[in-house]
Amino acid sequence: MRGFLLGWALLWATVEWSNTQMSVPATVLNCCEGDIFVLLDSSGSVSNYEFSRLVFFVTGLTQPFSLGRGQVRVGLLQVSTRPILEFDLDAHSDQESLQKAVGNIRHLQGDTNTEEALQVAQRLLAENHVNGPQVLLWLTDGVDPGDVDHAMSELKAQGVSVLAVSTVHGNFQVLQRAVTPPLESHLYSVDIDNIDIITNDLRDAIIKIIRAERLRVTHLTSHSAVLQWRPVLTADSGYYHLWYNSVEGTGSGTTRLLRGDSSTVELTNLQPQTTYTASLRPESNQRLLNTLSVHFTTLPDVSGPSVVSVSDSGPRQVRVSWGPLQPIQVQRYTVEYGRIPSGRVHTVTLHNHQNTTLLTGLEPDSQYLITVSALHVNGKERAMSVRACTQEVPAASLPALADLQLSPVEQQEVHVAWRARQEGLRGYWLSWERQSSHSSSIYLPSTTHSTRLTHLTHGSRVCVSPVYSSGRGDGICCTADTQRDSSQWG
Repeated sequence: MRGFLLGWALLWATVEWSNTQMSVPATVLNCCEGDIFVLLDSSGSVSNYEFSRLVFFVTGLTQPFSLGRGQVRVGLLQVSTRPILEFDLDAHSDQESLQKAVGNIRHLQGDTNTEEALQVAQRLLAENHVNGPQVLLWLTDGVDPGDVDHAMSELKAQGVSVLAVSTVHGNFQVLQRAVTPPLESHLYSVDIDNIDIITNDLRDAIIKIIRAERLRVTHLTSHSAVLQWRPVLTADSGYYHLWYNSVEGTGSGTTRLLRGDSSTVELTNLQPQTTYTASLRPESNQRLLNTLSVHFTTLPDVSGPSVVSVSDSGPRQVRVSWGPLQPIQVQRYTVEYGRIPSGRVHTVTLHNHQNTTLLTGLEPDSQYLITVSALHVNGKERAMSVRACTQEVPAASLPALADLQLSPVEQQEVHVAWRARQEGLRGYWLSWERQSSHSSSIYLPSTTHSTRLTHLTHGSRVCVSPVYSSGRGDGICCTADTQRDSSQWG
């Protein structure tokens, strides 16, 4: 018989809870941001029937909220001989998971060690505080909760709002000291059979604490701003009145009417680097709602890079710098450079806080086209180009030829071969003595590393010198032996 009565009571509680949920306004779903931490009395002084009613009460109270970080987080700690954490604040991010976890809660029995449970709750709320206000909801039968004054005072000093529901009319002074004012909306003493009648009032009291009624800017450029807010209306319950103007503006500003189901709006045609104030007033014939306001300053206009300069030029390097530096407006910089007229293009990507870089590995005595591009946060890209010339390689600093080889081919003919580095070379100057005791010379391109000389006399001097853009470098000479069975190396 007792099992039948308990089952009937659970069914009746479920029906009552379902009826309660039908009256919950849809705007509760996305109204709030904060934590609700439930302290549930699970001691032996609470009967099984009372405990089941408290569990269903928690289900109905929390069911409409949108869950997760940035919304509402719900945790639950059972009070018994030792506190038991059923689930912490980050355990559930959807209602199906939360309601299943609440439905699986089992009555612990044991002693009413509320003091230790409050110490655990205080630690968990402090360690897991992310954003928004925090609420501790204490559900108790009011029977001998212990010395809770000190623990409750520390919780409230921590910024936690304490609300309490007692199902027995006892220890009312303890409960009065425990909760956060105002008492009329934060403390409830109710018979367990009538606990459902306080669901809406208690939820409204919690919503008043954790409601996110702020108007915020989610995206900002030099000429636009996107505003976002938590919806407090529906398409049929009213509309929003939006007004915005620059702080220094002398006009009446701009006014717009927005649909009741709106939660975001983009303001356009704003002035760069200007401070604006915006106000959003929900208009409803059902209730009076607060006006939301926000101040913001638009970004400077996209203007960079407007100056690109070249310095520290050398034979193989050039430093390029640009300005103005705009780390807030710019995502990154890209430097592209290539030899004119048909060199390979190289790319360097740089951080938005950097406005100079050294380009290395360049060709001496060459002209380069350098382009600096800035990718701005609004997706636009601005670029500016400059031409830069690398310096010539000084002849005195360049190495001489590596070696010179003379090999006889025919009578009075010699094959001349040499090796040299290509760096900065324009060509070679080759000179030699002929049979008539006259000297001859010839200029050869840098791609030539050998040639054949004829009509040489025995012992003629052959010299090869590297030619650079800055002049002729140090050469090397050898004496020619026109006999086929010998050779000379220099």
